[in-house]
Amino acid sequence: MELLNAIVALTNYVLIPGMAYGSQLALGALGVTLIYGILRFSNFAHGDTMAFGAMITILVTWGFQASGISLGVLPTALLALPFGIAGTALLLVATDRVVYRFYREQKAKPVILVIVSLGVMFIMNGIVRFIIGPDDQNFADGARFIISARDFKAWSGLDEGLALRTSQALTVVTAVIVVALLFWFLNRTRTGKSMRAYSDNEDLALLSGINPERVVTYTWLIVAGLTTVAGVLYGLDKSFKPFTYFQLLLPIFAAAIVGGLGNPLGAIAGGFVIAFSEVTITYAWKKVLGYLLPDSLEPSSLVQLLSTDYKFAVSFVILLIVLLFKPTGLFRGKSV
Repeated sequence: MELLNAIVALTNYVLIPGMAYGSQLALGALGVTLIYGILRFSNFAHGDTMAFGAMITILVTWGFQASGISLGVLPTALLALPFGIAGTALLLVATDRVVYRFYREQKAKPVILVIVSLGVMFIMNGIVRFIIGPDDQNFADGARFIISARDFKAWSGLDEGLALRTSQALTVVTAVIVVALLFWFLNRTRTGKSMRAYSDNEDLALLSGINPERVVTYTWLIVAGLTTVAGVLYGLDKSFKPFTYFQLLLPIFAAAIVGGLGNPLGAIAGGFVIAFSEVTITYAWKKVLGYLLPDSLEPSSLVQLLSTDYKFAVSFVILLIVLLFKPTGLFRGKSV
């Protein structure tokens, strides 16, 4: 019985949150790795792009909620998601045409594009804060739990309850669908194959008749979808606050680099590595150990390696280790 309680506690506080957070980081890291692999630079405006897409989705969600439109047990934000993706796509394509294309035509060094993306980041951050404000915004509705801790306790007879939030299940399912569609697009469609060819060898792709501007446009459109979905799922699961998405830039880049920059499969693996590392190191293991150990050995402290306030330090340390010992990442992407 004590072992079952320990397993339920571990599932409730480590496994389920890690899966949800890992899915969100994987979607974000996929966008980073696509931009790096195809456009050849690290886009530091990525976190604020997520915030912009989530903001558009929230504003449309509020409009639907005010009009009485809903999806019942599911969040109304799912209905508003296509509007968020469309708005973000327009912003990214316009930003590329106005800003990035000039430097691309000048064949500017990647570091120049990185600096330019920092400027774009601050502009996006200011736009989001100006429109929706800097504070937490609530837009989640529908059924909060698929399984509540109280119902699980009544069903199982255990002391420990298992809770599965709708947002957590939705995050994992949506991430699986989005990743499957992305890999199908990249491997099965003509446009996807041209994007992969352009990423592997730009000169050879141009000689083969591939239109580079078309590849760039499709890249931004895909990134708009990935960032908006990731931003909305994170907002539903945690909360929406513009500055939080700026902070997410570190774990997202860490996930992309750990997996291997430019490698989509690596981005997914890196997302889960970073997520579970953060969750396990910042989790207080006292409860689980209390179930597993005899009373005489039960810990008196929280058995927490790091406070949750320092969870992003975990990403930073993992990032440093990977850059020092395996700069191409776990799946041999492009070195940084």
